[in-house]
Amino acid sequence: MSDPLRLIIFDVDGTLVDSQGAIVGAMTAAFADMGLAVPDRSKILSIVGLSLDHAVARLAPDQAPRQQAGLVARYKAAYHAQRIATGAAQGSPLYPGAVQMLHQLSARPDTLLGVATGKSQRGLQALLAAHGLERMFVTTQVADHHPSKPHPSMILTAMVETGVAREHTVMIGDTSYDMDMAHAAQVTGIGVSWGYHARSALSAAKVVIDGFDALPASLDDIWKMTA
Repeated sequence: MSDPLRLIIFDVDGTLVDSQGAIVGAMTAAFADMGLAVPDRSKILSIVGLSLDHAVARLAPDQAPRQQAGLVARYKAAYHAQRIATGAAQGSPLYPGAVQMLHQLSARPDTLLGVATGKSQRGLQALLAAHGLERMFVTTQVADHHPSKPHPSMILTAMVETGVAREHTVMIGDTSYDMDMAHAAQVTGIGVSWGYHARSALSAAKVVIDGFDALPASLDDIWKMTA
């Protein structure tokens, strides 16, 4: 009897790539351009993973919708300008071991890889192309087409697209939004400690890993429980 098909869904910012410099820089430029006080770095990083409109609403809750929309537009413009100036790969480098682990997992005949990110479709495509990962993922869920995390829509859609059952799906991410999304979708969450939320915030995770080298063993443990 063959092994069931399995789906491993990755968050992007703070999980696969370290994009904090690009994100903080673009958000700083957006607030400064509108003459608003710039949130501190930790506050900006705390909203990474949310869709941009939700992130701005948290960072500028006292601003009217029109001003929040202006911040969204200026952030997009600043982020795009940075990407053109420095290149997506340099602005958002892969974490150590990420690409090797992706290739190792994608080589398994019973494993499919996916993405669930607060990035836009354009932003994700540019990043994957910059790192040569365009064909690595069979399903890519982005902010353009879904409610913001932690709503389970991204995971549920990825499972429908791939035909993989809940018990054979895992979500890997660095924020509470990722782990809460996994819980809402009733799939297993694996937290990573190197991202933008503290380990203590990943309480909904089944396990938290400290490096990509620990991922195969964690996956094997999870698959054994669902065999």
